[in-house]
Amino acid sequence: MDVIFEYRQILLEGAGVTVSLAVLSLLLSIVFGLMGAFAKLSQSPITRRIGGIYTTFVRSVPDLVLMMLIFYGGQVMLNDIGQATGLWGYVDINQFVAGVLTLGFIFGAYMAETFRGAMLAIPSGQIEAAHSAGMSPRQVFTLVTWPQMVRYALPSFTNNWLVLVKSTALVSVIGLHDLVWNAFSAGRSTHQLFTFMIAVLFVYLIITAVSDVALRWVDRKYSAGVRAS
Repeated sequence: MDVIFEYRQILLEGAGVTVSLAVLSLLLSIVFGLMGAFAKLSQSPITRRIGGIYTTFVRSVPDLVLMMLIFYGGQVMLNDIGQATGLWGYVDINQFVAGVLTLGFIFGAYMAETFRGAMLAIPSGQIEAAHSAGMSPRQVFTLVTWPQMVRYALPSFTNNWLVLVKSTALVSVIGLHDLVWNAFSAGRSTHQLFTFMIAVLFVYLIITAVSDVALRWVDRKYSAGVRAS
């Protein structure tokens, strides 16, 4: 344990990067998820097809492969376009940005299915009644769709979030100094890799425990009226 205390600053910095990466990726995945859900529920066949291609493609390709494609392939593509058009010079994609974009894009597909299922669970009569009452589409979404969608989506949303947190470990492959990278570097330099991986295990358990408490609070908040009835 002395060696863990000695490298505590490096581990804390890595944990901060991991948490920041997970939270930002979650926010981006919610945006992609809502867009994907509305696309798959659209009345336009083309829009539904685009939404279907997005979710099918992402769920069919390993996360690590997408990570490498976006980080390396995306950088090459941007530089080729910039060189061909002369609109910009050399672009060096930051590992943190690449990690957020990749995880947000990947889990946006899973969130899309979560949100789509939650929206379909809302009784259509409530939406029709809201429109009949003169509510605007924005009011219908804010006052009728969103509160119920959160309640229906929360179990699957919680699972997606916990998987996303674990998937942040993938960014160490592209060189981001997150918790796993820092712990691996420290463990290799001290020849106590097992000890540092145990420390990483406990950090992820703490993050999971805190997330579970927070999401249970959200569940109680959005289910209060249902339980009272």
